[in-house]
Amino acid sequence: MVDLSVTLAGVTLKNPIIPASGTFGYGREFAEVYDLDILGSFSWKGTTRDPRPGNPQPRIAESAAGMLNAVGLQNPGMEAVLREEVPRIAELFHGPVIANVCGFSLEEYAENCRMLEEAEQVRILEVNISCPNVHAGGKNFGSDPRSAAAVTRAVRAATRKPVFLKLSPNVTDVAEIARACVEEGADGLCLINTLLGMRIDLRTRRPVIANRTGGLSGPAVFPVALRMVWDVYEAAGGVPIIGCGGVSSAEDAAEMMLAGASAVEVGAANLRDPYACKTIIENLPGVCARLGVDHISELTGGAHHG
Repeated sequence: MVDLSVTLAGVTLKNPIIPASGTFGYGREFAEVYDLDILGSFSWKGTTRDPRPGNPQPRIAESAAGMLNAVGLQNPGMEAVLREEVPRIAELFHGPVIANVCGFSLEEYAENCRMLEEAEQVRILEVNISCPNVHAGGKNFGSDPRSAAAVTRAVRAATRKPVFLKLSPNVTDVAEIARACVEEGADGLCLINTLLGMRIDLRTRRPVIANRTGGLSGPAVFPVALRMVWDVYEAAGGVPIIGCGGVSSAEDAAEMMLAGASAVEVGAANLRDPYACKTIIENLPGVCARLGVDHISELTGGAHHG
């Protein structure tokens, strides 16, 4: 029997499959579809200190082999999540939860992490550094090594929980940014976030998305995500990586792990098929058997070693 368990910075998951932030809400809707306890974990919706209504409509545009979104971090704010969502999550899912933390200043990132310190079920903080820095002209925190390092220092000082920095692919050298995060104490890394893109309506001759641009996700980004996970695995000193970007099948998950991921997030596939994660988990033992491994963690980094 194949052992599907994996460990991320001391946190053990029953399997490596994690619904990605922004595609799973706080779990309630999917709990109506299947038993969430089959999951390794899930990363909840990106949460800021204050409530956010999100971007104007339309926010979604389809694309070949993917989709664009510009939701704009719509969420009820950290206090409401701790008060209302965390108790509900405890009723629906009994494993470790990953909190996706967003912020528009170093102080907000740190404050959000401190607020989560007493949430026992939240075992990993996934810090989204694709947010714009309001004190630096709106430039994203994840766009250069110094800003990414500054966020890492701030959140590392604010919490005892494992901190995983979620990296943007919209950079020149993702490995350089990954190294900067690890040097400042990141316990792990998650990559990739969405790729920046746009669509134009031929009838109106205007961008389809009101915000003009959005983040591209889905199978179209899988080869890009795979390459970046490979590069970061080579560069980041052995910290665990959560691979994310276009994973749609158990075979994709295995490929991502061979590139260097210790666990895998599934994003856009959940929006196309609410059973996507369940199906991937059910198919993983067969894929491992075909690959000749008894423990799925044996796949991590396997492509680097022949």
